This record gives sequence, structure tokens and C-alpha cells, in this order.
Amino acid sequence: MTKNEIKIIGICGGSGSGKTTIVNEIAQTVSDFIVIPQDNYYKSAEYMSNRNITAFNFDHPDAFDNELLLKHLRLLKRFKPIEMPEYDFVRHRRKETTITVSPRKVVIFDGIMIFVNREIRELLDLKIYVDTPDDIRFIRRLQRDINERGRTLESVITQYMEVVRPGHFQFVEPTKAFADIIIPEGGRNERALQVLVSFIRQIVG
Repeated sequence: MTKNEIKIIGICGGSGSGKTTIVNEIAQTVSDFIVIPQDNYYKSAEYMSNRNITAFNFDHPDAFDNELLLKHLRLLKRFKPIEMPEYDFVRHRRKETTITVSPRKVVIFDGIMIFVNREIRELLDLKIYVDTPDDIRFIRRLQRDINERGRTLESVITQYMEVVRPGHFQFVEPTKAFADIIIPEGGRNERALQVLVSFIRQIVG
């Protein structure tokens, strides 16, 4: 395998847009790929709680360790393994453990702001934006944060209104202009998924 065979596919979209659903659909038909979630590269904010949930803005580009993320994507491009961080979303901090990730022909990189940083954006061979209505995204986020992250209803609503929604319109949605492909309705768009999977199959041979 030569270095230029490594392809990075970026899947962007607002919180709850259906990015993970698309990744799962790809996994059912393509095996030779790895997933790098941008969420794993959040900076630690262990001082946060349900009561001061907006003390750290997770919906701002500065919330991510872009320096480490850029380094890791470049290593994968050169067919080098990385030690990907893990993030504890209940305690809002990076774990002490890491995950060893070996490169594959296809790297799926997904997150809400993966198109914001120019250097990172230029590493992507295909840029996909998942465009899902705001109300659907909010409902999905509400269910996830309460069921998986120990959040209260009030804290989810407060965070959404004060930082998530404004951050989406300021930082996330404008990057739709950088996308090569826009998928309405996320994982519910079966035709778009068929085209995407066919493209990835061609890459992996």
C-alpha cells in the first residue's frame, strides 16, 4: 500500500444530524475503514456540571484540540498509527487512556466543525455535509444527553438555547459551502447513502 492510497472522508453536520447513522450504514457494506470522531478531541472541562453547563462552550471551534487532531490526521495520511484520545462526556474531561488506531485505506472523520479549520479541511479527500432540520436534531440531542450523559432536561435546553443553537448558525451551517456532497435528512436518505457507499467501495477496491 502506498501513501497516496489513504483517503479521508469528512462527514460534517450539526449535533443530532445523523452523522453516526451514516457511518453505521457504511460499516454494513465496507470493512476496510476506521472512524475518527472529532468529539474525542474536545479539551477537558471537568469543572462543568448540570448547574453551570454553559461554563465551557462545546460549540465553538476553540473547544477542540485542533493541533493534536491535525497531527493525527497527517500521521494517518502517511500510513502511521496514532493514539487517539478518549473523552468522558459525563465528567467532561479527556480520559487517561487512549485508543491505538492503525490506518486503513479509508478514514472516516466526523464531527460538527470538521470543515472550520482550513488546514484540516485541506486534508479531506471528500467532504460530506448532513443537513437535517433543527427540530429533529434537537430531539435527538435531548434524548442522547439525558439517556447517555446524565444530563437534566433543564440543562440540555439551557445549553441548546445559549450555545448550541447560536454556535450552529455561526460556525457549523456556514461550512456547508465547503461540502462536495450535501445529504438531506441524514441516514434516512437511502439513495444518497447508496451513492456514498458505492464511492467508498471504489476507493477500497
